[in-house]
Amino acid sequence: MVAIVRAAALSNFVEVARELGLDPIAAVRAAGIDPRALTEPEMRLPTADVARLLERSAEASGCPTFALRMARSRQLSQFGAISLLITHQATLREGLATIIEYRNLLNESLALSLEEHGDLVILREELVVAEGGPMPQAYELAIGAIFRVCHALLGGRWRPYSVHFTHAAPADLSVHRSVFGADVEFGSEFNGIVFSAADLDRPNPTADPALAEYARTFVESLPKAPSSAGGSSVAREVSKAVYLLLPVGRASIVQVAQGVGLNPRTLQRRLAAEGEEFSLLVDRVRRDLAIRYIANPAYSLAQIARMLGYGQHSSFTRWFATAFGAPPAAWRAGHGPPRLTDTAAEARP
Repeated sequence: MVAIVRAAALSNFVEVARELGLDPIAAVRAAGIDPRALTEPEMRLPTADVARLLERSAEASGCPTFALRMARSRQLSQFGAISLLITHQATLREGLATIIEYRNLLNESLALSLEEHGDLVILREELVVAEGGPMPQAYELAIGAIFRVCHALLGGRWRPYSVHFTHAAPADLSVHRSVFGADVEFGSEFNGIVFSAADLDRPNPTADPALAEYARTFVESLPKAPSSAGGSSVAREVSKAVYLLLPVGRASIVQVAQGVGLNPRTLQRRLAAEGEEFSLLVDRVRRDLAIRYIANPAYSLAQIARMLGYGQHSSFTRWFATAFGAPPAAWRAGHGPPRLTDTAAEARP
C-alpha cells in the first residue's frame, strides 16, 4: 500500500535547506522527487519519498531539527482545500475532527486519534509508510504542523502540557522548546500532544458558521485524491488504526473495526475482497513497530514487548526470533536495524 501526500508537505523546505547550506533542487532530485513539487503544492508524492528526503536533508545539513524548522512557520492556508473549513470550526474539537475526517486529502499515511482522560487529552499521531523504520524528521514535521493548527485556533498564548516523540532526543533542545513552549519528552511510548481537555471546547473567535458550511460543501465536491497503483483504502485505514491501538493494547478486531466505522464481519469481508487478512495486517504493523522500538535504546525489551501487545516476555522473544532471525537481545547487542528473514518476508502479503 503506497500512500501519497500533497506536495504542500514540503512547504518551507527551500528556505530551511538554503539556510542550512543545502541545494534544495539537488536534494529533492536525489530523493526521486520532481522539483516542481517545491512550487506546486497540489502535486501528489509518495509519502516514503518525502520521509526519505527529510531524513537525508537532516543528515546532510547536520541539523536534527531540519523538519521542525519547516513546521514552525506553517500556516493553516498550507492545508489546501480544507484550510477554510478548519479555520471556521467553532472549537478545537471540531477543527481536529475535521482534520481526522479529511486527513486523506492531506496525507494518506496520516493516522490521528483523540483520547480523553479526565482533565487531559492525548492527540496521537502515526505515519503509515511502506518502507517503515525510524522517521524522526517526518514525525517532527507532522506533530509540528498539527501543533500549528491548535495554535491558530486557540490563539498565540495556547500551550499544551507536553509534546511526545518516540525517537531519541537531539543534543540541543532549544528549537523544540521555542516551537512548542512546553515539556518535550523523547523516548516516549507515543507520538503526539497532551493538553487540557478544557481546550477542546474553547470557542474559536474567528469561526463563521456560514463560511464553514460553504467550505464543507466545496470540499465534499472535490474528487477523491487519487491513490497510487495498488493502493488499498480499507487495508490502509485498518493499518492506521492498528498503529494507533496496538501500543495501547486495544488492537482487537472489534476495537479496530469500531475505529474504522465497520462491524467485524464487514471489515473481514472488505479486507478479503482486497486480498488482505486482519491478522496479517496486525503482524505487518507489529514488525514495523518492532524495528522502530528495538532501534531506540530508551525502550527496555519488557517495554517493547508490552507495546507490541505481548503480556509475556517469552512470547515476544519467540515471535521476534521467528520474524527477524534472532532474539531481541541479540539484535540489541549487534549493529544495524533488524531485517526480516527470508521466511518472514515470504509470509508477508
